[in-house]
Amino acid sequence: MGKRERDSITNGIRSWPESERPRERLLANGARVLSDAELLAVIIRTGSGGETALDLARAILLRVGSIGGLDRAGLAELQGIPGLGPAKTAQLKAALEIARRRDHPEDAEKSAPLRTSRDAFRYVRARFVGARKELFECLLLDARNRARQVVTVSEGSLTGSIVHPREAFSPALRESAAAVLFVHNHPSGDPTPSHDDIQLTKRLVQTGEILGIPVLDHLIVGEGDAYTSLADLGHVPPSRTRG
Repeated sequence: MGKRERDSITNGIRSWPESERPRERLLANGARVLSDAELLAVIIRTGSGGETALDLARAILLRVGSIGGLDRAGLAELQGIPGLGPAKTAQLKAALEIARRRDHPEDAEKSAPLRTSRDAFRYVRARFVGARKELFECLLLDARNRARQVVTVSEGSLTGSIVHPREAFSPALRESAAAVLFVHNHPSGDPTPSHDDIQLTKRLVQTGEILGIPVLDHLIVGEGDAYTSLADLGHVPPSRTRG
């Protein structure tokens, strides 16, 4: 695109009434009033090939379906959209990662104790947003049930992963965790535990008893706010460290 064409696009956007420009609308009324396409247009800033940033944003959503689809789309898939090169793809993925980390406390010293399954789910759910594979993770807790570290134990295919108790407890032994809490996702979106999930939970609990590292829960994360707690279902015995 030549300078004359870029100037034409820029001048075209500037000719819009300020109330109709996404960036100006955001600054005047807040981000909540913007549509998904307008929010994307603010992030990518410029269009391409004679189209405005808003035109490009609409084309992106048409291709991936939604913001969730944008998060799930791979880098190569996004860069295959006309007008969306490496720089704009990086901007979009960076913005999505910031949103994902919003609900994941980075300062473990300030994290609150995980007293319920809902507390634990809120702590980890951002890590599973857009995950296409099954991830099995271990939360390492201190004596007050505060999460000190989250370790990915296993990363499987779309159909599942195989986790051995030895691998699951290795980070806890290495970091001298007082207790652990396991979490994995179902890429299908349905958090209903399978027979294998229940059997694995029993083995993990038994291993924890032998090692002196209590298992507080095993969560299965589904789509959106859906999750299942194996402790709430009675498959993990109440621990005296839960308080």
